[in-house]
Amino acid sequence: MEIKYRNVNTIVIKQIDEMGKEKKISRQEFLKGNIATFALFQLQKGHEAVLGDLIYKNIKMMEKCADAIERMNRLFEEVVEDES
Repeated sequence: MEIKYRNVNTIVIKQIDEMGKEKKISRQEFLKGNIATFALFQLQKGHEAVLGDLIYKNIKMMEKCADAIERMNRLFEEVVEDES
C-alpha cells in the first residue's frame, strides 16, 4: 500500500533524512519502519490496558475470596468451640 505525505516542513524532512542517513537507510525505509513501530506500539498499549484491567479484577476477586475464607474460618472455630 502506498502512503503519501504532503505539506511537510522542510526542516522535518531534513531531520528525517539525517536520521535515515545515520542508520544507512533511505527516507522511505526509515519512515516505513517508524510507522510500523508506531502501529505496533499502539497495539501493545491497548493490550497492556486490557491486561491491567484483568489484573485489577483478579486482585479484587482474590480479596473477596480471602474475606470469605476468613469468615468460614471464624465460623468453623465457633462450631469447634461449641462442641467442646
